[in-house]
Amino acid sequence: MNTENAKSDSSEPALGQPTTAEAALAGAVTSTGQTVAQLSQSSPVLLVFLRHFGCTFCREAMADVQSQQPTIAAGKVQIVLVHMGEGQIADTYLRKYGLESLPHISDPHQVLYKAMGLQRGTLGQLFGIKSWIRGFSAGILSGHLVGKLAGDGFQMPGVFLISRGQIIKAFRHTSAADRPDYTELACQR
Repeated sequence: MNTENAKSDSSEPALGQPTTAEAALAGAVTSTGQTVAQLSQSSPVLLVFLRHFGCTFCREAMADVQSQQPTIAAGKVQIVLVHMGEGQIADTYLRKYGLESLPHISDPHQVLYKAMGLQRGTLGQLFGIKSWIRGFSAGILSGHLVGKLAGDGFQMPGVFLISRGQIIKAFRHTSAADRPDYTELACQR
């Protein structure tokens, strides 16, 4: 597993994870009632793992996904969000960012996060100088602010392009402040 940098890669999660990534995708039921593996049979799926909803960078990511959604959809790629929120909390945040119509998965125990090789962050990854600088920009200048902790504050996010139940591309954040280009990741087939 390559978690040393935030570059796209096609490596699978490390050995010793509770389930393989492909098995996890086959069992990950979205809000539509279909699994990620099922959705990826008809078109590629951009699987976006979010940090907790109170995180400035999670809010920025949701705004980025919302603004890039039309371009990604035009490329025949389906976006699926994975979050740690439950019920009304998740619905509130998804609606606030105009993402309520996207398939999503509530994973409060981070089973899918772990299966996909997404780690809990270190203090440096979460509170390093990059996070402070980007946090000021995203939180204050762009208005995403900071909210109440809603999930594991140490969980790192990531993005995966899935086709026919297989991981084609992976972006695992090395800093909470990393800002992937979702459109670019969706087009890398």
